[in-house]
Amino acid sequence: MAEPSRDDILAVLSRIIDPDKGRDVVSLGMVQGLVVRNGHVGLSLEIEPKEAGRKAPLRQACEEAVAKLEGVLSATVVLTAERAQRAGPTPPAPHGRPAAAPGARPSRPELPGIGAVIAVASAKGGVGKSTTAVNLAVAMAQLGLRIGLLDCDIYGPSIPRMMALSGRPETADGKTMIPMENHGVRVMSIGFLVDEDTPMIWRGPMVMGAIEQMLRDVRWGELDVLVCDLPPGTGDAQLTMAQRVPLSGAVIVSTPQDIALLDAVRGINMFRKVDVPVLGLIENMSYFICPHCGERSDIFHHGGAKTTAAKLGVEFFGEIPLDIEIRTTSDEGRPIVVSNPKGAHAKAYLAIASRLLDTLKGPAANRKPPKIVIV
Repeated sequence: MAEPSRDDILAVLSRIIDPDKGRDVVSLGMVQGLVVRNGHVGLSLEIEPKEAGRKAPLRQACEEAVAKLEGVLSATVVLTAERAQRAGPTPPAPHGRPAAAPGARPSRPELPGIGAVIAVASAKGGVGKSTTAVNLAVAMAQLGLRIGLLDCDIYGPSIPRMMALSGRPETADGKTMIPMENHGVRVMSIGFLVDEDTPMIWRGPMVMGAIEQMLRDVRWGELDVLVCDLPPGTGDAQLTMAQRVPLSGAVIVSTPQDIALLDAVRGINMFRKVDVPVLGLIENMSYFICPHCGERSDIFHHGGAKTTAAKLGVEFFGEIPLDIEIRTTSDEGRPIVVSNPKGAHAKAYLAIASRLLDTLKGPAANRKPPKIVIV
């Protein structure tokens, strides 16, 4: 079965009328970033920021229309608001410094009902950040808190498998989604909306739009903490969270070797530049205990994260060992804090979760949304 062409998709979308303007979304120039790959279609609808709340039905209508085309395996449509950032000339800045373009400092509306939002991040892939985020979220739920977990990795969502969740989220009103739940944690991920093997071939604005929709078009309910698992790096997802979300702070995950710590330092400095406090640093894969002889090996070195935290004035939350049980339980959707709650590894995660919560009770708890400073 042949996949539809771009013209086929645009022809279908040209029959979708924006009720506010009385014209179709194609002639209005709203359709951006259209990608067709192996039967999977992705695109964004460009809108004004103030229209975000009432354009959800239009987004859904476009998605459903494209999904009905022969040869389409999946269709994903997100709302973006890039137009406001490009409009108008940039005014001169005092003292010869470049000024921010209009819209470069977007508003950061609060998330009603959510007490604190924390980002679990790393500037380097492969350090076990998602495993750490999942276990911390479940550990905080075991401590009696109402916890949400948002998978912000659009290109490689892994939270659904780690939390043993699948299928599409339900919606009560056709506009907002109800998060899935397991292990006492409410979860949302782009992985619920596309097949597991579907590549997300999206540009930055589409990624940013998808993250915002999963934040604000989801009925999270009352939460004490929303844990956001960020993708590795310092790109669009991280900037979206810093600019558009009232983050209480970030937790950095690193392995102990020097190369990983260089990236961790970059991540810490990035959050500091956008005025997001770094709550603490976790050393993952800190050491290895041989299951046969009991001998300890520091495969990736040891203690580097603690030393780095001290140099940068960041709290060191603790160490998590390299252990096959942590890996296997994550792959099976049974985080170690659930599958072996009395074990040493679960206790380590619980101790880190407790320290993190104590940190949130400090100045970060009442922190106002960050201000992006352009110099």
